[in-house]
Amino acid sequence: MTTLHAFLFGIYPYIALAVFFVGSLVRFDRDQYTWKSDSSQLLRHRELRWGSNLFHFGVLVVFFGHLIGFLMPEPIVDALMTPTEHALLAMVAGGVAGACAIAGLTLLIHRRLADPRIHANTRPWDVAVLAILWVQLALGLWTIYFSSADLGGPMFSRLVEYVQGIVIFRGGNAELLVGVPWVYQAHIALGLTIFLIFPFTRLAHIWSGFATVAYLVRPAQIVRTRGRNPRGGFPTSAGG
Repeated sequence: MTTLHAFLFGIYPYIALAVFFVGSLVRFDRDQYTWKSDSSQLLRHRELRWGSNLFHFGVLVVFFGHLIGFLMPEPIVDALMTPTEHALLAMVAGGVAGACAIAGLTLLIHRRLADPRIHANTRPWDVAVLAILWVQLALGLWTIYFSSADLGGPMFSRLVEYVQGIVIFRGGNAELLVGVPWVYQAHIALGLTIFLIFPFTRLAHIWSGFATVAYLVRPAQIVRTRGRNPRGGFPTSAGG
């Protein structure tokens, strides 16, 4: 195992995740007015609708699929399915969702670069982030080819063990990826890089999307319509 490999898969994950969480908190505290996606919804609405819906659907399925599939305790997974079924589920669900996401992202990239009005409001860093996401999705789809040759085999188990090892701070965790095909290693390293740059880009608005879950448990709002005052005169205000 080389020094670079030990750094990328043993130390870099903790650097990226620390920057991800701390950087997001600092940005929310200091630069709340930049916490947005800078939507261009009024321009080329149809292409945006298709691209955005495909991309967000695919990315959400891929994200939660990775989160649940890799971090769910093994005894629970073994009780629900065999390793082969687990690998097949990851390939099929991940493949469909990844294809939707990369198709939607391709539409969004084309829309942003092809329309002069949208392109004028696009920063170089925005294009770089879109390109990184596209490559990451492409790498994820590419891994399906290698996974199909090792359904439920030792390589898939090593990947699950590696991700769980990051969470529990297992020593020597990087050794698990020695000998793993380069496409998996590139997919993991680029994924960690996305976490690293997350707080400094428009991606930070994703936190707001998760925060909307609070609307499910918030108290109901009392809304009064504007109507004529029963005593005559001007209409009453919304507050009564």
